[in-house]
Amino acid sequence: MTGLLALLRRLRRDSDGTMVIETAIVTPVLVLLTLGSYQVSNMVARQTELQSAAAEAVAIALAAAPDTAAKRTVVEQVIERSSGLAADKVSVTAAYRCDDSTSYVTSPDSCSSAKVVSSFVKIDLRDTYTPSWTNFGVGSPINYNVTRYVLYQQDEV
Repeated sequence: MTGLLALLRRLRRDSDGTMVIETAIVTPVLVLLTLGSYQVSNMVARQTELQSAAAEAVAIALAAAPDTAAKRTVVEQVIERSSGLAADKVSVTAAYRCDDSTSYVTSPDSCSSAKVVSSFVKIDLRDTYTPSWTNFGVGSPINYNVTRYVLYQQDEV
């Protein structure tokens, strides 16, 4: 028993290798923090890209009223090219509001008794980001959905 106590006292006084042990403990934590920060910055950057693409679409819709399907298709194609999104991830559709209703309808004919029909274009951008930590069974892919409604015309009936 005295031999074990002497060994413990000697190990407590000996500082050789302490730095190696501390580094071995701290390094994995620092690496994980760095990789996590990188992934989070990628997620924020993609969200910012989608917000910028939506703002660009709004500017286009305000500059030239997308009142026909052909014009909405052009807006959609511009957004696809500028954001790098696939065609199935971008939609630009018509939407309408009747009088002072807060809900949207897909056809102006739905506003039969309305005195004012407001015409909107709905811009919808969707994307999915898969962080690398999902490969290890942690978390799941992140779905982005950015939607904007742009008023381009109001008609009194």
